[in-house]
Amino acid sequence: MPGREGMTRTSFRTIAILMLLPMAGFLAFLLLAFVTRVAPLQLDAAQLIPRVENRRPRLSRTGQAGLPVLHMPVLQKKNGPSIVIIIDDVGYDGQNLTRAMSIDPNLNFAILPNSTRAPEMAQRLNDRGFEILCHLPMEPRDRRVSPGANAVNVSMSDDEIIAATRANIAGVPHARGMNNHMGSRATADRRVMTDVMRALPDGMYFIDSRTGGGSVAAAVAREMNVKTAVRHVFLDDVQTEAGVRRQLATLSSAARAKGIAIGIGHPHDVTLRVLAAEAPKLRARGFRFARASEVVR
Repeated sequence: MPGREGMTRTSFRTIAILMLLPMAGFLAFLLLAFVTRVAPLQLDAAQLIPRVENRRPRLSRTGQAGLPVLHMPVLQKKNGPSIVIIIDDVGYDGQNLTRAMSIDPNLNFAILPNSTRAPEMAQRLNDRGFEILCHLPMEPRDRRVSPGANAVNVSMSDDEIIAATRANIAGVPHARGMNNHMGSRATADRRVMTDVMRALPDGMYFIDSRTGGGSVAAAVAREMNVKTAVRHVFLDDVQTEAGVRRQLATLSSAARAKGIAIGIGHPHDVTLRVLAAEAPKLRARGFRFARASEVVR
């Protein structure tokens, strides 16, 4: 009997072990499945973190390390309407360039090549970063009015027009563009304007001052792939504060309607005084002063 009792205990242990083996196997299977699913997630997370930010943590405004910063595109505020102001007839003694330069850094200055201090003033303006134009003297309809020495006249031959234009350009160092001084007769002549455009260095633009009706200057410039634009308003035909303010208001209205408007004035005390007073107000209303080279097409 003792032997039988020993056999019974042995058999019981064997049966118990055999019953536990499937349960252990099932638990092992569950554990293996869990590890298999979770481990890749941990690995992927570890791999992704350096892709988001592999540099030192960025600090917030309080100096604390924050979460990785996502750099989203920032929409730039659209520029307001542009006003181009060209101050003509620069180059003589007594002109208050210091006051003119204080109005806005994007004012443009058209220098007469036949003026007494053209090279000196061109250098001074260029040193201060202003845009300079050659103010090309051209024949007006009223022959009693003289545009000055070395002007382009309709009676000239093609070669003479080209030579005169190039000589005038050479008289204004640093000029990036050109506009006509007087020239109501010359700018209405297609042959003359074709010769003028042929004489311009590559990249120089031409702004039509429109000193008279019938000008073909801008049309010829476009045909010859010279960048160009046309004057909208003369600021100081009436040289009073009220007159200049009215013209400046007309110019700003044109800029609001068209997006861009070009005004031409002169270095008269009244013109500079009104511009100095009104420029900050125009900027506050969303207008921007632009260089002529920015608006020619």
